[in-house]
Amino acid sequence: MAQTLDLTGTLLISTPAMGDPRFAHSVIYLCAHSDEGAFGLVLNRPLKRVGLADVLDQVGIEGGAALDRRRVLAGGPVETQRGFVLHDGALVEGDASGQTLPDGLVLSASTDVLKSIARGEGPRAWLLALGYAGWGPGQLESEIGQNAWLTCNAQRGLIFDPAPGEHQWNDALRSMGVDPLSLSAVAGRA
Repeated sequence: MAQTLDLTGTLLISTPAMGDPRFAHSVIYLCAHSDEGAFGLVLNRPLKRVGLADVLDQVGIEGGAALDRRRVLAGGPVETQRGFVLHDGALVEGDASGQTLPDGLVLSASTDVLKSIARGEGPRAWLLALGYAGWGPGQLESEIGQNAWLTCNAQRGLIFDPAPGEHQWNDALRSMGVDPLSLSAVAGRA
């Protein structure tokens, strides 16, 4: 069997051909991609009614008032009660769940990194997402083949945007030299 191209550490950008409305205009950071499937976090869907202070309170961590303004992302439709912190920096002491990713990024599902952030000792750039996007073996490759996704290099400015939202989709496309208005929902082959 042929080895799958490893897209770990890249961005997926949905196109108008995306058939699933949950992913319309989505930008996803791929945390893992292999023959076994793929796992990523949606970067541009801030939760409207949940902030970092809410999450810290729910897991019993006291946080500073400056953290109250930080938005929490809807990371995807799978396991929406499970939290993930994507950050730039080293693994946090005691964080056995941390996964080192390309370009010095780390993914953690442990509260240790949240405790570090709440103390003001955490990583410089980070985001918190509830839930994730997941694909089974060959599923993502099939969707890419159907022109539902474009891929591009993961730029930190797109990942750690301080005001996540719709503009990230436009910015990600423009980073590839693609005008968002030029995209068509109809796929074609030359």
